[in-house]
Amino acid sequence: MDLLQQLNLPLAEAAEKEIGWNIFFYSGLVFAIVLVFATLAKKDLKNRVFTSLPTRLAEHLYLFLEGMTVNVIGPNGKKYVPFLLAIWTFIFTGNIMGLLLQATPTADWSLNIGMAVITVVYVQYEGIKANGLLGHIKHFSGPKLGGFMILVSGLIFVVEIVSECMKLVSLSLRLYGNIEGGHIVRSSLDSIIAGVPIGGLLLPIKFFTCLIQAFVWTILTCTYLSIATSHGHDDEHEGDHGHQPALTEAHA
Repeated sequence: MDLLQQLNLPLAEAAEKEIGWNIFFYSGLVFAIVLVFATLAKKDLKNRVFTSLPTRLAEHLYLFLEGMTVNVIGPNGKKYVPFLLAIWTFIFTGNIMGLLLQATPTADWSLNIGMAVITVVYVQYEGIKANGLLGHIKHFSGPKLGGFMILVSGLIFVVEIVSECMKLVSLSLRLYGNIEGGHIVRSSLDSIIAGVPIGGLLLPIKFFTCLIQAFVWTILTCTYLSIATSHGHDDEHEGDHGHQPALTEAHA
């Protein structure tokens, strides 16, 4: 029993660190780091200096996210890059902070659920903007069915609404579980031999986890945006194809 209590001690200590106002301090610190990085990158861009580290990192990150959005959403996805860039930089910086400091905001579920709410609400807003309010609501009912099969559409609508709500849980818990779980494992390893930081051996794996979790959140956001806005984009393409014969006739 004593051994189990010793192994559970890091978990209790980690939980205590996340209680209180620490989340506001660490979140503010992440915002400050991101703003300083963005200011340095923007300053060099204005001066047309592309050799500094902040500028080159910002350029590569932007191009990476732009390529990802174009591949997932299409050419219209470029307008979502600023939002995805803000999400990615905040999550990645918060995750990396956990490698250097005692706590990190992304290991607090309350912050993660807040970011999940922002992400899901933004997706719904873009869906309404692309398809209209009525078209966005119809999107949840699946393909148009008539007669008795309308009950199936009602069932699909309920399932889709529940699925949208579950996105809040899946996004927030995935990030929280991976980041907080890494802290617990590292603390447990450090407590095996007093004064010997065995948990430091996990730093390369934890760094890779920090990178992957930021990527997973942004790629899922791209997928949600693609699903929510694809109907509106399809209509635009259909409209373009519909006008082509008329243009051809006019030239003829």
